[in-house]
Amino acid sequence: MVDVVDPATRSRMMSGIRGRNTRPERVIRSLLHRRGFRFRIDVRELPGRPDIVLPRYRAAVFVHGCFWHGHRCALFKWPQTRPEFWREKIARNQANDARALAALAAQGWRVAVIWECALRGANHDPAQVVERLEAWLKDGESGWFEARG
Repeated sequence: MVDVVDPATRSRMMSGIRGRNTRPERVIRSLLHRRGFRFRIDVRELPGRPDIVLPRYRAAVFVHGCFWHGHRCALFKWPQTRPEFWREKIARNQANDARALAALAAQGWRVAVIWECALRGANHDPAQVVERLEAWLKDGESGWFEARG
């Protein structure tokens, strides 16, 4: 399938997509803050540079976009243009994610991954996701939390 815009326009559009302070991240941070949680964002010293770090709970939270991290859900669709490039890029992102999660766990951090699909759509309520995340944080058990659509 041919792209509907010229390569220069597509390049400009793609370069405008940011990896930090995305809408899903801002929603989660806002809801956590309202519930009284204090956190740091984009902590570069930790593997994978988690989106949200709650030092008091020794927890790192990643808010993943379904497309960029290759989540198998309704929001993910393989691009028709340059499929080899996208398969390699998304596979590389997934490998980086796996390495970061393993490194954090090895350092004693608890890890949560919130997928974009858990926050979008009529049947999904971000407040419920944060409620479950809060319960996991306060539980104090080591381990893993994942919210998906």
